[in-house]
Amino acid sequence: MDAVTFGVLGAVTAGRGPHPLALKGPRHRAVLARLILARRRVVPVARLVEDLWETPPPRAVGAVRTFVGDLRRALEPDRPSRAPARLLVTEGPGYALRAAPDAVDAWRFEAAVAEADRLPAAQAPDRLRAALGEWRGPAYAEFGTEDWARGERSRLTELRLRAVERRAELLVELGRAAEAVPDLDAHLTEHPWREESWRLLALALYRTGRQADALAVLRRARGLLAGRLGIDPGPRLRRLEAGILAQDPELDPPGEPADAAARLWTRATEAYDRTVAAGARARLESTVGLLRSLAVTGGGGLEAAREHRMAAVRAAEETGDADLAARVIGAYDVPANWTRSDDPELARRIVEAAERTLAVLPGAPSADAARCRLLATVALESRGVRSPRGPRAAAEAEDIARRLDDPALLAFALNGVFMQSCTRAGLAPRRDAIGAELVTLGLRHGLVNHEVLGHLIRLQARAALADLTAADEHARAADRLAERHERPLVAVFTAWYRALREAVSAGSSPGSSGSSQDSAEAAYRSAAARLDGAGMPGLERGLLPLALLGLRLSLGRPARVDPGADWGPYRPWAEPFALLAEGRDTEARGALRALPEPPPDLLYEALCCAEAALALALGDRPALRRTYDRLLPAAGELAGAGSGLLTFGPVDGWLAAIRRALEE
Repeated sequence: MDAVTFGVLGAVTAGRGPHPLALKGPRHRAVLARLILARRRVVPVARLVEDLWETPPPRAVGAVRTFVGDLRRALEPDRPSRAPARLLVTEGPGYALRAAPDAVDAWRFEAAVAEADRLPAAQAPDRLRAALGEWRGPAYAEFGTEDWARGERSRLTELRLRAVERRAELLVELGRAAEAVPDLDAHLTEHPWREESWRLLALALYRTGRQADALAVLRRARGLLAGRLGIDPGPRLRRLEAGILAQDPELDPPGEPADAAARLWTRATEAYDRTVAAGARARLESTVGLLRSLAVTGGGGLEAAREHRMAAVRAAEETGDADLAARVIGAYDVPANWTRSDDPELARRIVEAAERTLAVLPGAPSADAARCRLLATVALESRGVRSPRGPRAAAEAEDIARRLDDPALLAFALNGVFMQSCTRAGLAPRRDAIGAELVTLGLRHGLVNHEVLGHLIRLQARAALADLTAADEHARAADRLAERHERPLVAVFTAWYRALREAVSAGSSPGSSGSSQDSAEAAYRSAAARLDGAGMPGLERGLLPLALLGLRLSLGRPARVDPGADWGPYRPWAEPFALLAEGRDTEARGALRALPEPPPDLLYEALCCAEAALALALGDRPALRRTYDRLLPAAGELAGAGSGLLTFGPVDGWLAAIRRALEE
């Protein structure tokens, strides 16, 4: 005989196979519904009486027993008289329905949704469609006004709405956006307050080539949210609208051609010719959005973005519209994890433009978001410059972003805070906290670029703190995200980190062999090859010779520098070593004493160690005391590893060597 099944996703029903069972009156169904809701647990008779009647009649308990007896006869018609019930049982002070786990449609629905979360993405939409097919109407439909049903109805309804949205999200991610559109449209007719559904519908339309329809959906969402709820669209809807207007490649369907940078360059060039060169105000922000997207492709894309960025800023300033200028300057929120500028002159001009705009921006609260973006821009573009303005701007931007509670704005501001977190040695724990918050923001709010940034920052910070196991995990996480979202520059940083790992391994045991040094040196050279054409001169120039110097010094070997190498900004620290090698000690001492304090960037501790090595070789006590004081806050760290790229070995070893020299 077929097992009895129950339905509560709609009107409350019971059936055996294809045949419905007669449940008599509404109170019989209420008793059955109340027992199903209890999920095989006992419901005391007193509770049933309380739930069935607002004012119980004198013989309410007897009535409940009658209802239960009628239900038993309907559910188990062949049960012999006086034989104990197997399905609707008496237990203790009440009754329980011992239905099988798959006998209730609501229970099957929940299990199917949970199963879909564990399935491969390609299989999950069909499983969710089957689960949603269980629904025949509102849960516990005829008991919608009953207090005992209200919580369960709400819970099941929310689970159903999330399942609809999750299925649509999967279809969009799988390149099947057209399949998601009809269900989302119908879904929003009944549930117009679901912002995530509006976002998914607009994205699905955009990915099927219906950009105008996508923007119309977002306008409709704004009107409904404002008209019915009196609220503005949330940050995810606002970001999507901006992305659609900018034709952000992140919104493109999966499986697009691999030459994303070339497509972006074409779009950016067309936009530049059409808007910036012509002074068209309406599309200036969209052009900056394209340049921002172009920047994350690296190589020529990053260089082109830098080339055209200032032109867009100038065009915006020429309009005389401070709000527009603020939006254009602040729209370039490209995540950055290297604390030295690729183009210091451009950075200086961007900062000047941001400061000019801050000076004329209205002081009203409505301008706070624009002010925050300008301040974050100042903090970012002042990277590696020792000035109180950068840290002050970063702190102001963070305060505003937290007050406005805008995740994207906070992520941008935190990037500025990170750029200003290298003013002295020993700040790796602070940077680690910044990275952790960026990862959380990225995960919760779909900020992929800042999620990647957070992992790279944590990679650097954990490496500085000699926690290489955690740094490994963040390197893997960054690589996975980069592969999924086509972020080629990430591999440059993770390749350098793995070279750093080789260097640490080479110096991890006394008397490391020459082969270990050779292996680490080869890893550094291989990583350096990835920088060719990456479009990051601020990272590339001088990095390889500095890494090789750090490797030799960390292994206790004599410094050896090639004066003909491109030392870039690190030449002042390299030249004294060359003078020493030539026996020109007096000139080397003069060059040592002329060294400036290292710039406030991720190589601060590394350059302090280079200076310490010179001071040790020359016995220069003032320089030794100076470098000791600078390095002391980083005790316990790996010098230079905060860059995630290279190391000069444990800071404690340098501190001990300086102490010994000063005691002699």
